[in-house]
Amino acid sequence: MVARTVAADLLLDPHSATPAELQERLAAERKQAAFLLWRDGDGRQRILSLSDEIERVTVGRAPGSDLWLDSDVKVSRVHATIERAGLMWTLVDDGLSANGSFCNGERVQGRRRLVDGDELRFGRTAVVFREPVIRKTESTAAVTEAQMHLSETQRRVLIALCRPFRDGSNFATPATNQEIAAEVFLGVDAVKTHLRTLFAKFGIADLPQNQKRARLVELAMRRGHVSQRDLA
Repeated sequence: MVARTVAADLLLDPHSATPAELQERLAAERKQAAFLLWRDGDGRQRILSLSDEIERVTVGRAPGSDLWLDSDVKVSRVHATIERAGLMWTLVDDGLSANGSFCNGERVQGRRRLVDGDELRFGRTAVVFREPVIRKTESTAAVTEAQMHLSETQRRVLIALCRPFRDGSNFATPATNQEIAAEVFLGVDAVKTHLRTLFAKFGIADLPQNQKRARLVELAMRRGHVSQRDLA
């Protein structure tokens, strides 16, 4: 079990993110490549993709660092590296920094394998490692269906809600009630009712109203309820 701190939980908590930030996370997750998530000194969300062509990421305050933490005085100019090792990613700290690097609260000496959700800390800065690779197997699909049953109409509404994301644009926004109604041949009031049910089923009914739709899209696509084939 990942022992994250409050700082990391806040980073991942959808309540602390704007709709635009949730959409950025969704876009990063849809690439099915690992990425790093943190907030800079001004509180802005930052995402660094660890795409296939990247083998090594430098962490530090020195200009030119891949993960540049220039506002954190507790971070050394050359602090640590995050390196690919076969199919895995690792945090490497060879003692270059005075304050060290931490993974889930434990100081790293040498190399530490990373798993999805790990919290890395450099100085005062918390960075979350995400590796949202979705392996579409029959067993995964069976678990998804067993955990949550969606009616055919609910699924059609969900697909229509996600439709604007079919091209992978970072600037897409969830479909409006009117757009969903036109696609699934329902009235707007019926669409609202189905969306309220979906919000409850996905456990996001208590989110602020302006975050629910983007969060529902994020969860539906991450968990495999809506696929790219559905959106084509």
